[in-house]
Amino acid sequence: MPAALLALAIGAFGIGTTEFVIMGLLPEVATDFGVSIPSAGLLISGYALGVVVGAPLLTAIGSKVSRKTVLIALMGVFIAGNLLSAVAPSYGVLMTGRIVAALSHGAFFGVGSVVAASLVPKAKQASAIALMFTGLTIANVLGVPGGTALGQQFGWRSTFWAVTALGVVGLLGIVFLVPRQGSAEGPGLKSELAVFKSLQVWLALAMTALGFAGVFASFTYIAPMMTEVAGFSASAVTWLLVLFGGGLVVGNLLGGKAADRSLMPSLYLILTVLAGVLVVFVFTAHAKVPSAITIALFGAAGFATVAPLQKRVMDKAQGAPALASAANIAAFNLGNAVGAYLGGLTIERGLGYTAPNWVGAALAVAGLLVALISGLLDRTSHGPALVLEGSH
Repeated sequence: MPAALLALAIGAFGIGTTEFVIMGLLPEVATDFGVSIPSAGLLISGYALGVVVGAPLLTAIGSKVSRKTVLIALMGVFIAGNLLSAVAPSYGVLMTGRIVAALSHGAFFGVGSVVAASLVPKAKQASAIALMFTGLTIANVLGVPGGTALGQQFGWRSTFWAVTALGVVGLLGIVFLVPRQGSAEGPGLKSELAVFKSLQVWLALAMTALGFAGVFASFTYIAPMMTEVAGFSASAVTWLLVLFGGGLVVGNLLGGKAADRSLMPSLYLILTVLAGVLVVFVFTAHAKVPSAITIALFGAAGFATVAPLQKRVMDKAQGAPALASAANIAAFNLGNAVGAYLGGLTIERGLGYTAPNWVGAALAVAGLLVALISGLLDRTSHGPALVLEGSH
């Protein structure tokens, strides 16, 4: 594989780490700024909403610029946001830094996927894209636990300094290893936007948003849930995140293979399992060993949805790959924001740290219902994908 893929994977690793690592540091951040855990949890929602805005906006802005130039600019934005987070004197400035860093997230993966595919022969393009996304997967196995341990040992700011350094490495890799490329080819932005007339595209995006809202309603508050309810020490959260990351890797691989065999039935099954695991988590969270096992299963069920959901969106948005990819990443993060907010709401209402699991289960069931409706439309439609007003 070309060395340029390594540079893209490093960028993906840094972005994945900065998105998720804050979850393991919520208690430290909350204590430092004198805010509640749910308020600290809004740093996840703020980041996610930054992705929702930045993904389609920066993809559109960069559509006529060299892809390499776009990637360099996006990594520059990412570095600036994390640097601001590292030196933030207040909660508001930290939130601003999180949002700035998030603006680069969706466009980086959208443009990076196209670049990764262009570096290899057509028969190897899927593998090249998967290799770039391996950086995101490894971020959850190594980056998030490692960043959590670093932040607990040397203060949460040290984690953001480390991520800033990762961003610099990724930027240098892109500058020196990624070949110069032209701007996006194919239909213009107006033509790509037309794909959003498809009802099935919106249903696919809704599945993504609801499925990941279910995951993040619970995962956002995993640190206080494990320390306050299960009785783990703060330092044990790092190893619990490693368990979650291990489940994530296994689930991601299994979900991809299942999607290749039978896409929609796989989604029905995975979303059902996700809801079931979250219900079980309400009860297992009260003991160390059962909660640790459930965390691994939660990671597997939650991220087994990634490949099927991505494939579903791309299948229903043919002709607009870059924008559809960015929109799907935005939908993931919209789900992250909504889930983190709703989970925090239950804690603020005094329902306890396990209550977000009930919210997550309900959101997963809602995603399952949307999937069933979408699958039913597939069976009842004999022509092109159903579209919204103005098309046939």
